[in-house]
Amino acid sequence: MSAFMSAFASLVGAFADLLQPLFQGASTAAAIVLFTALVRLAVHPLSRAAARGQKARTKLQPQIAELRKKHAKNPDRMQKALMELHAKEKVSPLSGCLPSLLQMPAFFLLYHLFSSQKIGGDPNSLLGHELFGAPLGERWHNALADGGVLGQQGLVYLALFAIVAAVATFNYGRTKRQMAANPMTPATGPDGQPVPGMGAMTKVMPLMSFLTLVSVAYVPLAAALYIITSTTWTAVERAYLYRETAPAAEPALAAAP
Repeated sequence: MSAFMSAFASLVGAFADLLQPLFQGASTAAAIVLFTALVRLAVHPLSRAAARGQKARTKLQPQIAELRKKHAKNPDRMQKALMELHAKEKVSPLSGCLPSLLQMPAFFLLYHLFSSQKIGGDPNSLLGHELFGAPLGERWHNALADGGVLGQQGLVYLALFAIVAAVATFNYGRTKRQMAANPMTPATGPDGQPVPGMGAMTKVMPLMSFLTLVSVAYVPLAAALYIITSTTWTAVERAYLYRETAPAAEPALAAAP
């Protein structure tokens, strides 16, 4: 593991050296943004496939509602009929989760890199790299202790929070429109009855994007940059992928790396 982390640290350092003429002291922060963009670009084909799957699932909603009504008294038959419908239409109910799941290793790798004092037995020099005076290996509470909310480091976080809030507000609006335009058929349990708590979850779902604010406040600044870049990419990507469809075809947006 230490050898792997050393190799990853060298990769980040190489990106930083490449970007140094353009970004000077913020080159390592720019390297993290570049790394995130490359990860998102790599999983973009899966995002496109997930978008196609979501559009197909949206078209299946009337048939799903009919099957649940038809087999309301026979949960086993209903589940089998739903599986047969998805198989017939070649639609996977889980396809939308793949892009997020495949990004998680990259996020945790970056988180670990900027949370470790030593890499391969040597001091982790990346921890001292900064973004406009804010060390990439420190967190918001460190910024508050060094100058407060309006100190040099605090202002960096305020700018990041503003970006997150803007993206979350955009996502909130799209999710509300999507849910209002075409409510999804309520999920049911094995007994055919609605799953308890799903109504409350539906109400909370549009607010999930704002949880990113909490994540940015508690992770190292380097990991926060990954989250912000990935979240912004997601908002733009989904606006593009669903541009030719009604808002109902777009899945609800949640906070994710």
